[in-house]
Amino acid sequence: MIARPDDSRLADDAGSWRSAYVHVPFCARLCPYCDFAVVVGRDDSQDRYLAALLAEIAMEPEWSPLDAVFFGGGTPSRFDAERLGAVLALLRDRFGLADDVEVSLEANPEDWSVALAKGLARQGFNRVSFGAQSFDPAVLSALGRRHRAAHIGEAVRIARANGFRSVSLDLIFGAEGESIDSWETTLDDAIDLQPDHVSTYALTVERGTELSRRVAAGAPPPDPDDQADKWEKACSALAGAGLIRYEVSNHARPGHPCRYNLSVWDQGEYLGVGLGAHGHRDGIRRRNYRRLDAYLQAVETGRHPGQAHERVDGWGREQERLLLGLRRAAGVTAGPGGRLLWASWTGRRLAEAGVLTLTDDRLVVTRPLLTDEVSRAVAALPPG
Repeated sequence: MIARPDDSRLADDAGSWRSAYVHVPFCARLCPYCDFAVVVGRDDSQDRYLAALLAEIAMEPEWSPLDAVFFGGGTPSRFDAERLGAVLALLRDRFGLADDVEVSLEANPEDWSVALAKGLARQGFNRVSFGAQSFDPAVLSALGRRHRAAHIGEAVRIARANGFRSVSLDLIFGAEGESIDSWETTLDDAIDLQPDHVSTYALTVERGTELSRRVAAGAPPPDPDDQADKWEKACSALAGAGLIRYEVSNHARPGHPCRYNLSVWDQGEYLGVGLGAHGHRDGIRRRNYRRLDAYLQAVETGRHPGQAHERVDGWGREQERLLLGLRRAAGVTAGPGGRLLWASWTGRRLAEAGVLTLTDDRLVVTRPLLTDEVSRAVAALPPG
């Protein structure tokens, strides 16, 4: 069983956990809304990329055992179990893994198979997050997804039957053509599969994506009011099914919040390896190259692929602590920055509007749809 605390005040010690993020950029198709570091039509580079991942990990100095490892993308399930297992094995050999380590990967439902699930479970993977997005065929088409609704249920059943103790579904709301009824049906279909964790994300228009070009050409952008209604319906339906919201977009059964997420939100340190990966270690945040050829060339010539880095300390670290922590349903210890926010004109206005509360030195956003407004207030605070 995956042992971890629920997201309560006890989870404030998640900042002491050590984690690793591994980016696998390969995709069969570029989704119109995606602005992640991904590549299409480069599957012939997978062995070369695996060698680069292993070489980058080998460049890292020794560290504590890892409490969580998260393989994201891109589409990690396009890497086979042997490649993914080789990366996990080197992380285990180089740093060690905690006895109750959480090892997650993102997967597309159409890639999932009995052979892949068995192979990953054998390698030590115990959590999977399926990119379901919707159960409505028209919405899946609008989002550029390749799978059908039936693939999602089959993927969940295969994961359960082959040793995965925690199964998550990612859903996106607000796509063109999605009605309230369609969204409610997607929620009902997701709940029927009894997932341990569900993430619900509002569709956003990111600059440089195909979706942004469509909107610039006259296509309607997502409607914020429609998305707010759908977010509230998701919270209600998922809570009724025993999935409790522990962050603005994330819901879990007791014992199943994503350990990697909790660690990042509590400023825990983590390695970030692979194309475009971000890491946070020894007070330094690093960002790797986002172009595949630049990343490969750097590692293959013995150079670390970090493109940029910055030290996070002092007031910047305090602001970041609040920005991350206030997204959690449990809120965050106020500390000097939170008390400054509470005493400010903006803080008083947010409190009077019932958006922000301070109880026992703990700040909580009580109207999560306005979290971005609170974040802007935190970002505008002068150094305390």
